[in-house]
Amino acid sequence: MKKLLSVIALSASMTTTAFASTIEGTGASFPYPVYKAWISSYYNATGNKVNYSPTGSGTGIKEISARHVNFGGSDKPLKPSELKKAGLDMFPTVVGAITFSYNLPGVDNLKLSEKSISGIVLGDIKYWDDASLKADNPNANLPHEKILFVHRSDKSGTTFNFTYYLSKMNKTWNKNFGAKKAVNWPMENHIAGKGNFGVATAIETNKFSIGYVDYADAKKNGLKMASVQGHGGKYFDPTPANFVSAAGHADLDPKKDFYSIIAYPDNAYPMVAATFILLPEGSKMNKQTAEFFDYAYKNGDKAASDLGYVPLPSSVKDKIRAYWTAKGIL
Repeated sequence: MKKLLSVIALSASMTTTAFASTIEGTGASFPYPVYKAWISSYYNATGNKVNYSPTGSGTGIKEISARHVNFGGSDKPLKPSELKKAGLDMFPTVVGAITFSYNLPGVDNLKLSEKSISGIVLGDIKYWDDASLKADNPNANLPHEKILFVHRSDKSGTTFNFTYYLSKMNKTWNKNFGAKKAVNWPMENHIAGKGNFGVATAIETNKFSIGYVDYADAKKNGLKMASVQGHGGKYFDPTPANFVSAAGHADLDPKKDFYSIIAYPDNAYPMVAATFILLPEGSKMNKQTAEFFDYAYKNGDKAASDLGYVPLPSSVKDKIRAYWTAKGIL
């Protein structure tokens, strides 16, 4: 009898294990720090596992379109027509910011005008003591050293949002390059890093470098971050308060599957972006994935704020829940 009970107990244990599943996701590295915090909190609270690999938005879109993972992360939102073609649903998670981070010994409060930013990214400004940069920073001791520009090596939603901002800000950039997940950068002196953490590490380890990297990774790596001129002429420091103000310009409408690009808002910090989750229509795992993000919406705002992200307003979260219901996800 004891042997029979042991067999039954083992069988029940095996059945429970067989039905337990781990949610698998991959994609944007921009939100990875906050997703990592949410995943840890969710596991501690529920025992449910979520794996997320920060492989870049391009990979996230590719892998979820191929149904290789349960959800994909992308900082580049897909238009409703693209979602329909791929059989995907989409919703936002948080809003974050992109910074101009730099490694310039002896210079702690760098300011960058639109003229200087345009010159650096187009390759027209090659040295740190260029006249435009000196005009922006009259009291700084800018060295006669070549500027090393650091960018992403992978297809990236951060790159898309950064180049979208450049396209809005500079007509020459818009005409010659536009907004893309990957760019053939025109400057002579440049290197690439994989993921936002790769860019942050490259800036940290290379003197006289500058590049675009999300605020969370810049903060984590202790990088210096420049004040930048926004649309309207005012300069904005890369601070959470300024990100919150800029995020208020987001138009997150469920009728458009929340499609929205925020970069270059009027009179606000110019490099902000929402980040999104892509789900495959009809997947049995969608409910579990939505439950994880619903947990994050209810319990993860502090972690998001502490890392420098802007949590979604309650009104937007309610719209997402209604969207899930309408799509049969929850």
